[in-house]
Amino acid sequence: MTGTILGDAARLRVTADFVRDQDTATLLPLLLPGLDGPELRALADRCRFAHAALAVFPPDLESLRTDLAECGLATDAPPRPSTVVRARVAARYRRAATDLDVRILRPVAHGRCGERRAVEVFALTVPPGSDLADIAADERVRENEAHVAFEIEHPDPLVLHGLRAIFARHGALPEGGGYNPHENGTVFYFAAPPDSKAGYRRVELYAPGDHRDVLAPHLDELRTHAPAETLLRLLTGAWTTQALATFADLRLPEAMDTESGIDVETLARRAGAHPESLATLLRYLTMLGAVTRDKAGFRLTAVGALLREDEPYSMRALALMYGGSFYHSFAQLGYAVRTGREAFAHLFGVNHFEYFARRPELADLFDRSMAASARMFDPVPAHPVFAPTATGASATVVDVAGGNGDLLGRILTAHPHLHGILLERPHAVEAARATMAAAGCASRCTYRAGDFADVLPGGDVYILSRVLHDWDDERCREILRHCAAAMPADADLLILERVLPTDGSPSLATAWDLHMMCNVGGRERSAGHYARLLADTGFELIDRAPLPLDGSLLRARRTRMVG
Repeated sequence: MTGTILGDAARLRVTADFVRDQDTATLLPLLLPGLDGPELRALADRCRFAHAALAVFPPDLESLRTDLAECGLATDAPPRPSTVVRARVAARYRRAATDLDVRILRPVAHGRCGERRAVEVFALTVPPGSDLADIAADERVRENEAHVAFEIEHPDPLVLHGLRAIFARHGALPEGGGYNPHENGTVFYFAAPPDSKAGYRRVELYAPGDHRDVLAPHLDELRTHAPAETLLRLLTGAWTTQALATFADLRLPEAMDTESGIDVETLARRAGAHPESLATLLRYLTMLGAVTRDKAGFRLTAVGALLREDEPYSMRALALMYGGSFYHSFAQLGYAVRTGREAFAHLFGVNHFEYFARRPELADLFDRSMAASARMFDPVPAHPVFAPTATGASATVVDVAGGNGDLLGRILTAHPHLHGILLERPHAVEAARATMAAAGCASRCTYRAGDFADVLPGGDVYILSRVLHDWDDERCREILRHCAAAMPADADLLILERVLPTDGSPSLATAWDLHMMCNVGGRERSAGHYARLLADTGFELIDRAPLPLDGSLLRARRTRMVG
C-alpha cells in the first residue's frame, strides 16, 4: 500500500479494515482502471476478493499475536514457514535465507456482508538490536510483499485464458506464479498497472486445481518481457548512484525530517535548487525508497536519513565518494578487466592512497566514508579475546592502520582493563586522538604515526580491520609477517573483512571485490584463501564469526616463527 509509513500494528489495522470494507465489484475497477461494463461483470462473476497480504517485522511471535488480537485478527493456527517470501527477501538484500525466520499466518477477516476473507501476514522476526532492522525499515517503505488476491470460482482453461487477457489488456503484466501440490492450487501473479488506484502494486489470481497448462504461457510471457525490463533497471544503476550523491551533496536530507512532509518549493529555497528539477529528483528517490510522499509533501525514510551528516552511522561521505572519484574511475572498469591493473591509477596517474594524500579534503572524506560501515564493529568488543580471563588484569590491543580509532575506542570503552596502541598515518592519528578523547579513553591509548611496514609494537591482541583487502597476496603476506614478528606466542590476531562466499550466494563481498579490483588493486577473499595466507606466514586460522553488513571476524594465532 502507499502513503505514510506506519508501524506494524497500524499497518495490520489498515489492511484488516481494507479487507473488511472492500468488495469484489468496487475493488476490481480500482485495480484495473478503464474496465468496461462487460469486462467488469466477467471478472466479478468468476472471481471473488479473497485476501490482502502484508509483511510485518515483530520482535517475536507473541508480540505479533497481540497486535493481531487488537485488530480482531486472532488465530489459533500455528504460523508455518514461508519459504517463498523468505527466498525473495534474502535475494533482495543479499542475505543468507537461513538468517531469516519468515512465517505466514492467515487470520480470518469477514466482509461487510459476512464474506469469509483473510489477511495474509508474512512475519519476519526482528529482535531488538538485530541487524535486520534496516531490512524491516526498507520493507515498510517499499511494501514489496503487499498484494491483493482474488480466488477464481469454477476455473477452466477458457475462463483462465479470458481473465488473463482482460488483465493484460489493462496493463497488468505477468509477475510469476506456480502450482502448489500441497493445496492443489495454481497461482497467477500480476504487477498492477501504473494507473491502479487500489494502493497495491501486486495482484494474485488463485485457481483451485492443477492448471499448469495455462500457467505455462503466463510464465513464458514473464520470461519474454521481464529480462528486458530487468536489464533496463540494471543499466540505470549509475543514475541511482548520482541521484543519492546529489541528494547528499545538496544537503537535502538535513533540510527534511522523517516525521512531517515538506513541499518542493520550500525545500528548493532551503537547498538553493530549481523547484521543477528538484521535484524530478525527489520522484526518483521516492521510487528508490530514500524519501516518501504524503499530503504535506516529501519526507525522509529511514534509508534516506542515513545520508544526514549527523546521523549515527551516516553514509553521506560514502555517497559522495561513490558519486565522485570512485564513480569516475569505474568508467575505466574495462581497463582493469583487460589488464589486471587498477583503473583508478590509470585514470588519475597514482593509486588512490597517494591521490587522496595530496588532497586533504578528499583524504578526510575517505576516512569519514569508512565510518559508514562502523556498525560492522558493534559485536567486536564482546569477543572473548578481550575478556580479563583471556588477557589478564592488564593487556594491550594494537590496532594496525586503525583509522579514526572508532573500533579501538569501542573496545577500550567496553574493557577498562585494556590499553590501546593505534598505528596510522599522521593526519589520521589526529582524528583518532579526538575520537579517543570523546570516548573518554585518551589516557589509555598510545599513538604511533606510521604504517604496517614499520616495526610493530608488542601487544596481546592485534587487529587488522579492513586492511588486507586493500592489497594483493604478496603484500598481505608482508603485513602478516610484520604482525607475526611483533606478536608474543600467545597473542591473538583479529582480522575484520568481508569474506567471499564459495557457494555463489549473494553477498556484499562480491560487489566489493569488483570495487577493490577497479579502484584499489586489492580484493576480497574466501575464508579458505585467508587461511592459506595465514598459514604461509606462520599463523593458524582458529575461528570465524559473522558481523553485520556481511562482515566476518577471523581469529588467528601464531604456530611458528617466520623469517
